[in-house]
Amino acid sequence: MSFSLAQRTPGHTPIRLRRVLTELSSILVGKDEKIRLALTCLLAGGHLLIEDIPGVGKTLLSRALARILGLPFHRIQFTSDLLPADIIGTSIFDPDTRTFRFDPGPLFTSLLLADEINRATPRTQSALLEAMEEGQVTVDGETRPLPQPFFVIATENPLQQTGTYPLPESQLDRFLMCLTLGYPDPESETRLWQGLDPEQRLNQLDPILDAGEVLALQAEIRALSVADSVIAYLGQLVTRSRESGQFDWGLSPRAGLALLSAAKAHAWLSGHNGIWPDDLQAVFHAVAAHRLEPGRTTAERHESIESFLRTVPVP
Repeated sequence: MSFSLAQRTPGHTPIRLRRVLTELSSILVGKDEKIRLALTCLLAGGHLLIEDIPGVGKTLLSRALARILGLPFHRIQFTSDLLPADIIGTSIFDPDTRTFRFDPGPLFTSLLLADEINRATPRTQSALLEAMEEGQVTVDGETRPLPQPFFVIATENPLQQTGTYPLPESQLDRFLMCLTLGYPDPESETRLWQGLDPEQRLNQLDPILDAGEVLALQAEIRALSVADSVIAYLGQLVTRSRESGQFDWGLSPRAGLALLSAAKAHAWLSGHNGIWPDDLQAVFHAVAAHRLEPGRTTAERHESIESFLRTVPVP
């Protein structure tokens, strides 16, 4: 089954996607906005980076998304001794046929959790670049396509923690969005102490969608109409980021396209048949902050981005 704009009422999110959001919120309690942005990122066809301390639900969110969307899932624990071949796979000599056969690594899946990605060396981190940008990998001169959809969720610990390597700008730019989950609110944390078991709830989840339906959703979102006034506002945001002097470098053309893709998915998930300036504002921080302020703390990024948005007139 596929969704189409004609099958839903303007202003209403499709029923099955509302179920997806509801089920995810029952596992990662008190994080409705972050869950919506994570699903927005996936529907936009991008990749997600989650920056936070251990124990706030990064891995749980990844597993819940894979399960509820019916996507094949692999998790890679990044460590300092991890090699690119451990991710991509390697060619193995078969003595019976006297030929080499390719043994695929965990990268060959639909939803890949790259856990604590900044604990691996830059060489190992770079093994994901081609996969994230082009949906394929090249090994021994042969290009191999990855399953579709292909979605990477990477988690990273704060750089102040021991044993971390900063992600290079080229790697950061491959992530459509960057989120911080943060601590749960007191009410949600109290529910955990009172016996809410997210792991048990996760094991009870049944898939609501499948890979084919996710691809159909992504195609519909790409076809969403965009008014000239919204394109003009997007242009002002991108140009202003380059000319304001507030940042060391502004948003690239690829970053502008990422903003548009994310805004389309946000609008679609909200039940709109077109995007509004509000949709661009809703995703701007998650899409732009790690590109404009790569070395700042989360609080510094938030303040800087909010200040920047106030300088650009809204049509």
